[in-house]
Amino acid sequence: MSGPNQTDAESFLEGKLLIAMPGMPDDRFAQTVIYMCAHSSKGAMGIVINRPIPTLTFTQLASQLEIPVASGFPDFPVLYGGPVETGRGFVLHSDDYHGGEATLPVSGNMALTATVDILRAIAEGQGPKQALFALGYAGWGAGQVENEFHGNGWLHCDADDKLVFGESGKKWMGALNRLGIDPSGLVASAGRA
Repeated sequence: MSGPNQTDAESFLEGKLLIAMPGMPDDRFAQTVIYMCAHSSKGAMGIVINRPIPTLTFTQLASQLEIPVASGFPDFPVLYGGPVETGRGFVLHSDDYHGGEATLPVSGNMALTATVDILRAIAEGQGPKQALFALGYAGWGAGQVENEFHGNGWLHCDADDKLVFGESGKKWMGALNRLGIDPSGLVASAGRA
């Protein structure tokens, strides 16, 4: 999040989507879309929003945590949020849920909460209107994400609810389409000397 001494230029990625380019050198991020939750001169943090964990749903996880789920609950996949702290859960959600100091406002209409209370609220049907649950997050040290931009690793675009909370398999193409980019025209070496 932007602090009182931080300029808009330092936090320009907060609330944006990062879209992995074919030249992304880290295979863990191939064709990923990341919602950026924080960005400053000290580093950055985001949640991968298009990589479901094939063997895990919210209902299964709630059962493991002994959280009762309301009957008729519309189950959804748990996402691989990134390679950092993969045993920790993060809920990216609409700003209609507030978990006190545990909820980090990210943009005008999105927030991030990492407590079991939001999981209980979701399971009871009392959570935010829109949410996705991820294990782990993507993190960068000072200047690292900027260097990856210079190496043609990422593009960025504005986020919206449809892209963030929509069907996981369509997010990468949807983000590229939003930028007017035909994925078939992308090559790993574009823009390199």
